[in-house]
Amino acid sequence: MARNEQEQSAGAGGWLPEAGAVVCCITGDAALRDECARAAAVAGVAFEGVGSASEDPRLWTGADLVLLGADVSEVPPQRRGSTILVGGAGQRHQLWDRAAALGIDHVAELPEAAGWLVEFMGRRGAQGRSGLVVGIVGGRGGAGASTTAVLLAGAAAHGGARVLLVDGDRLAGGLEAALGEQPMEGLRWPDLGSASGAINPDQLAASLPRVGGAAVLSWPAGPGHAVRMPGSAVSAVMEAGRGAFDLVVVDVGRGREGLEDFGWASDRILVVVPGSLGGALSAAQLVHELPPVPLGMVLRGGTAEGVDAEQLAGLIGCPLVARIPHLRRAAAAAEAGRLMELARSRPLRRLAAAVLSSLPEPASGAVADDGGALALGSSLAGRGRRVAR
Repeated sequence: MARNEQEQSAGAGGWLPEAGAVVCCITGDAALRDECARAAAVAGVAFEGVGSASEDPRLWTGADLVLLGADVSEVPPQRRGSTILVGGAGQRHQLWDRAAALGIDHVAELPEAAGWLVEFMGRRGAQGRSGLVVGIVGGRGGAGASTTAVLLAGAAAHGGARVLLVDGDRLAGGLEAALGEQPMEGLRWPDLGSASGAINPDQLAASLPRVGGAAVLSWPAGPGHAVRMPGSAVSAVMEAGRGAFDLVVVDVGRGREGLEDFGWASDRILVVVPGSLGGALSAAQLVHELPPVPLGMVLRGGTAEGVDAEQLAGLIGCPLVARIPHLRRAAAAAEAGRLMELARSRPLRRLAAAVLSSLPEPASGAVADDGGALALGSSLAGRGRRVAR
């Protein structure tokens, strides 16, 4: 595509300075560049490829999104816009090492991660506001991921952010059971199974039940069969959620279905880990199944004797984002449908502030005296190893 055609396709409301390419790919690998070009074409964004950053320095500084090949050994100083490290099949370890060294947020091993790359570019190129989707995954069974998701959503909503809590684990019995003693009034997942095409974000937000200031989309808490949602319906709902809320917190679950439907829709993933070596080893295996987005570890409870939280994070391969102490009332509150009431504790406010700091613009709910937590949020976007499927 010629340069003037690319600029015209970006449109007056594009997401780059007027003279920049929408997506710039820097790699000397022609096959890899072709893979990236195909993904950009499917995403409907303009594309420009060069062999090195010095070939056209304007692209490195002006492009909002740069796809940087793993073969590129020298790059200019760190840029402001987003960068994705891309490589071919079999380059996984090289990609991890390069991403950690360069502080790059995302990694994509092509062609396997092509679908994720298309969605990422499509979201970045779309006009309008877009909230942050954070997936919560248990490093092992019983780690407390569902509890963490509920409390994070509640803490962020209490701080003033517009929050949607999503139950992404179809087989877990319905997250709404931990949120109220009576069935909630409003839409649930089965009501959205026939959705096709775009969903109006404001209508979705107005139709969902609310608990503790957060909107909730759950599976019904009952013995009925929870039929799997079509992928198109899940995608439509998640995109509408991005448009209506500052933060979408998803209880992803550990199953393949949840990871495919919701893990790959997430912008960040928090792995909840108990303070034990066994829990960390289980989480270390799980991260290889996660999509190529920034990861962070949330430590639940204290650590076993001789175990250090930072060492656990290093073993898993992602930074320690927050520590949530053992909440003695959590289990009883969940059984009584009152779990959201525990969301105002200071550790949870700090975790919410850390997550909210990843939003494109500061959320109104950020707590002024939680500067340390905001720094942790920045580390979630810029530190640690990134994994690619």
